[in-house]
Formats: sequence, C-alpha cells, structure tokens
Amino acid sequence: MNSKDLLKNFKSVPVDLMGVNDRIARIKSRSVKAEAKIQGLHMALNMIDLTTLEGADTPNKVRQLCYKAMHPHDQMNGIPTVAAVCVYPSLVRTAKEALKDSDVKVAAVSTYFPSGQSTLEIKLKETQYAIDEGADEIDMVISRREFLQGNYEYVLSEIISVKELCHKNNVRLKVILETGEIGSLDEVRKASDIALLANPDFIKTSTGKIGQAANMQVTLVMLQAIWDHYQKTGVQVGMKPAGGISDAKSALHYLIMVKEILGAEWLSNKWFRFGASRLANDVLMQLAKQESGVYQAPQYFSKD
Repeated sequence: MNSKDLLKNFKSVPVDLMGVNDRIARIKSRSVKAEAKIQGLHMALNMIDLTTLEGADTPNKVRQLCYKAMHPHDQMNGIPTVAAVCVYPSLVRTAKEALKDSDVKVAAVSTYFPSGQSTLEIKLKETQYAIDEGADEIDMVISRREFLQGNYEYVLSEIISVKELCHKNNVRLKVILETGEIGSLDEVRKASDIALLANPDFIKTSTGKIGQAANMQVTLVMLQAIWDHYQKTGVQVGMKPAGGISDAKSALHYLIMVKEILGAEWLSNKWFRFGASRLANDVLMQLAKQESGVYQAPQYFSKD
C-alpha cells in the first residue's frame, strides 16, 4: 500500500496533557530496590547505543568507543555489553571490524542527518552506502520541513522508501522524529502515528543535535502511539529515546514506563534503546555502588 492510501483515513489521537503529566509523576514516585534495581541497571546498560557523531570523529576514536561497548568495565563481573555503536556512514566499516565476533550492532545515521534537508535520491544513496559498509541498523531522520508544512504524504513516502531498502538488506530501521522541532505533544503524536504507518522497527525521539532532546512526556506519548498501533495491526515497533538521559535513576523510570505501557515483551534491546552515551557511566557507577557499597569516582570510567 502506498503513502496516499495509508493516509486516506488518517486521524491522529489528541494528547491528554494532564493525564500524561499525572502518569509521569506517579512513575517518578516509584523506588526500585535491591535485586530489581541491579536487574534494571543491567538491562539499561544492555539497551544503550553508544554514539559518536562529530565532525572530528576519527577511526581511532571509533575503535575506542567500540572497545568500551564490548568492555564497559573490565573490573566488574557479569556486566553486559551495550546494544550498539552509532556512527556516521563513513566510519561504519571501522566499527564493524572493531566489533567483529561480538553481539554489539553497528548503527549508522542516514538520510542527511541531522537536518534531513536533501533529496530522496541522495538519502537512499547514503543509506545504501552505509548498508554496503556493513551497518546492521539505520537511524534515519524525517523531513521536518515537509511535516511542518503538512505534507504528510511526502514524509511517509520517504520513510517507506528507506524502510524497503533496509528490509531488503536485512537491516533494521529507526525513524527519528526530532521532536524538539515539530512542536506540541499533539504534533509528536501525529508524527509518531504517521511514521508507524510504515511499520519501521523503531521510532526515535531525537538526533541529539538540538537543545530539546528526549524527555518523559514525549517518550510516553510515543509509547502510547506504539501501543495503539500494535493493538490495531499486531505489528511490534520499538522505541528509542535519545539525548538528555544521563542518570541511572531516570533510566529506571523509563523502563518502568515501557513495562506499564507496552509490557515486558518490549524490555529487551531488540525493542527498546537509549540513545544516551553519558548514561553508561552513571549506570556503571550505580552498579559499582551496589557491588562494593561505595561509589567509584568518575575518573575510573572512560569518557568514550
């Protein structure tokens, strides 16, 4: 089915802001104790996409990041790896070689990240290049310009084209909405609903390149959109809040929210990710505290 047919009877669901805030307040009031906390911290670490997306990125920096992905803390026993390392397409091959024989995936940003301001032809060529270099996952950005102009058919058509290319090559697709640029929670819900019509593997909040990144309000709205889509279609879609999540306590609250809205089936890195490199160190500090009874100083953890 093409984008025009999919949007024929499209109607997004309005967001109950008071209800969203009330539910988040209740989730934040929860405390997680003892073994459940340790289990949650391990789960959160295994859901992180370690990311470097700077103009000054070098192969050596990517190799260092890949080592950390596979060995978050060599002095702690039983620590899982992270889920993936996310880089620009030109560094995918470097990451792929560094991560060989591990379960850590290589994700590549694509479709003229972070702005999305290019043609579909160029976006598809860049995506194919990243796939040819060895990417396991593609993180694409939607065309916010077209979304803000109400050209929803264009937005959906691009997502469908990229998804078809990815799935033809057995590569998973995450669709970045850049929620900080598209307006209110009602618009976030609308963008989520449009992206979900394409049945991508994930929807994702942000690029991490603007001030407004992931927050619990936006994530809750997107999780609810995923649940409603699942109820209608039976198609499971993952979620990735990205940017702005840097402490373990917040990560645990996100996991509680996922379990309450989507259920335990989503509590694995196949269906939920954190795009939050700084989060890894705080999770490791909390795990060290649980193991030894004292916090380790930040300098005991690598920055990359």
